[in-house]
Amino acid sequence: MSTPATPKVGFVSLGCPKALVDSERILTQLRMEGYEVVSTYQDADVVVVNTCGFIDSAKAESLEVIGEAIKENGKVIVTGCMGVEEGSIRDVHPSVLSVTGPQQYEQVVNAVHEVVPPRQDHNPLIDLVPPQGIKLTPRHYAYLKISEGCNHSCSFCIIPSMRGKLVSRPVGEVLNEAERLVKAGVKELLVISQDTSAYGVDMKYKTDFWNGQPVKTRMTELCEALSSLGVWVRLHYVYPYPHVDELIPLMAAGKILPYLDIPFQHASPKVLKLMKRPAFEDKTLARIKAWREICPELTIRSTFIVGFPGETEEDFQYLLDWLTEAQLDRVGCFQYSPVEGAPANLLDNPVPNDIKQDRWDRFMAHQQAISTARLQLKVGKEMDVLIDEVDDQGAVARCYADAPEIDGSVFIASTDVNPGDKVRVRIVDADEYDMWAELI
Repeated sequence: MSTPATPKVGFVSLGCPKALVDSERILTQLRMEGYEVVSTYQDADVVVVNTCGFIDSAKAESLEVIGEAIKENGKVIVTGCMGVEEGSIRDVHPSVLSVTGPQQYEQVVNAVHEVVPPRQDHNPLIDLVPPQGIKLTPRHYAYLKISEGCNHSCSFCIIPSMRGKLVSRPVGEVLNEAERLVKAGVKELLVISQDTSAYGVDMKYKTDFWNGQPVKTRMTELCEALSSLGVWVRLHYVYPYPHVDELIPLMAAGKILPYLDIPFQHASPKVLKLMKRPAFEDKTLARIKAWREICPELTIRSTFIVGFPGETEEDFQYLLDWLTEAQLDRVGCFQYSPVEGAPANLLDNPVPNDIKQDRWDRFMAHQQAISTARLQLKVGKEMDVLIDEVDDQGAVARCYADAPEIDGSVFIASTDVNPGDKVRVRIVDADEYDMWAELI
């Protein structure tokens, strides 16, 4: 009697790290049920596309990838943020087999079952999944999602309508996952959510237990506990609420990385009001200065939007002056793009595309000079770096100031290291975004 073929699933994950974590959870469940994950359309019995629906260009990319999967394979299941717009997906691709929204893991797995059932002879006790689950990142770093959804109502954003209100994960559950990842070889945990600073507010900062010890479901206490695992801990999507001040001493003490990813989006009080941004006030520059006095190594990364409806030349100039004062290290910038269903679409005085482009060019040139000067301050310093990849040209690494895929790199002219190694280097040169170093 022949052995039944192992069912094979192809998977495409688009969008942000939060969607990547959703993909990892779905894949872990499928692997536990005996499915094999394959890397080509041709080898797959069915393809799952995890979509992004944040802005129009992301939706266009999602539709394009769905079309490519249909053309190459034919059997396609769609999930993720764009899945909340099932009609607009089926209008373009009526042959998709199933459409679900974000975090609907069970529905996705059930849809896979319908197309290609799991093997009846699969024994999960023999075909083991690693305890940390299936990861889509390299072995040495992992994203740790601490909550879903968001309580804000920013006028340019539809995330709450796609992912719902804030729902925090119990801190004991988060810490257990972190511990499993570290035991599996992870050297860096990247803490992510829609609003990391709000962690636990929906649970009234309830006390949970981890390894027999009480821990509050709150950002500061979570970071204290994570610091005991002995790996890099990097914080993303941190809104500058007052209690963020509590994190800076932890950074100065070397407990978590001195790195804050804060989505400022703008600086002009008028534009921030139009954006309905939370927790921003005139004291932000003073707080940044105070943070750096406590922790001089602090790296701040942020993202901004130029060309928002109602933004005047005066507002834009205010933003440039603010950047000069703030001296942020890592900055991304987007031209405002309408998102279907976002309240900002109804605002008066839209900014013409040519002016948006001009402001984006000026913003990038202005910030590039600041970033270049900030990196020059690191030349001559010694620091630890994490090796990401090695080829015959040398090694590509990251220091505490570099998040994977969004910040710069540290290049080392040595092949005597391996991915995942943490090594000590001296910085010998830098440009606008990257640094070069030698092993010590």
